[in-house]
Amino acid sequence: MMLRRTLLSGAAVSAMAAPALLRAQEPLKMRLSLDTSAAHTRTMQMTDFAKELEKVASGKIKVEVFHSAQLFRDRDVGKALRQGGAEMGVPGPWNLTGIEANLDVTQSPAFYGRSATEVYKVIDGDVGRTLNSMLEKKLGVHILGKWLDLGASHTFSTAKPLNAPDDLKGLKIRTSGGAGQMVRVKFFEGVPNFTAWPDVPLALSQGTFDALFTTNESVKSAKLWDSGVKYGLQDQQFFAQYIPMVSEAFWKKLGPDLQKIVTDMWASKIGGWRTAMAASQAESVGIMEKAGIKIVVPAPSVLEATRKKLMVTQDAVTKELKLDPALVAQANAALGITGKS
Repeated sequence: MMLRRTLLSGAAVSAMAAPALLRAQEPLKMRLSLDTSAAHTRTMQMTDFAKELEKVASGKIKVEVFHSAQLFRDRDVGKALRQGGAEMGVPGPWNLTGIEANLDVTQSPAFYGRSATEVYKVIDGDVGRTLNSMLEKKLGVHILGKWLDLGASHTFSTAKPLNAPDDLKGLKIRTSGGAGQMVRVKFFEGVPNFTAWPDVPLALSQGTFDALFTTNESVKSAKLWDSGVKYGLQDQQFFAQYIPMVSEAFWKKLGPDLQKIVTDMWASKIGGWRTAMAASQAESVGIMEKAGIKIVVPAPSVLEATRKKLMVTQDAVTKELKLDPALVAQANAALGITGKS
């Protein structure tokens, strides 16, 4: 009888433990929120990242990619990560300046007309690490590594031909968010507008704004020529990047081994992603021209002269955007700028 009771007791414990064991073996679900379309290079890169991560993690992580703002728009994804609505997002810093104002440092005058290589000296260095630390503390996220490229953001218009920076005067210009872009529009004597990316095609076709700051890739992926875009000035208003963020709560669930797998994969992929995006941005010019958009590329001397005019406003912009003057000076030094030249 005693043996029988022992066996029955052991069987009962095993039966109760079985569901818990099955639950422990279930993969950790990671919802990755994007607001770009399925055809956008960022979405395709992050979809490939999700598939490969699942394989390398041996099925311990299940990644669901939600594009086209199916879960959240990028402006809302920071809050979603903090509140558990998503586990990963890759928003642009312009969507997060309300949380950390210093993320607008790339909208300061010194960054106008800059190449990717020049921007990397700042964002891949001490300034970028400082910004990451600020954001992690304020938002409760973990930043995976180097920022993902979107590319140079230029000016596009529907009715007014764009041949030089002065042609922005009087235009109602859509920005992707953040006070920095608003300040930039005002410098060129335009009228700033904010419209979330998923709403841009309809807003363009309805005349909500008549110009916008965006990239070649974004115009191509959304086919904005169908919404009325006819002219493009490759004026390199700023170099746009995305910040790869994982909620701190989910990051802790991963544990050291899976954390290392995710971190190492991001580090191994970022160089290739940046190269691929640069190629896509360049190829998009030809596609836009075939679609009927007239593209003008200003001479480097024009961009340099415009940047010098912008630099005169540096102190005022730093104050208006509530940037840390020391961080601005550090960024300028990385760009080779001393003083206010």
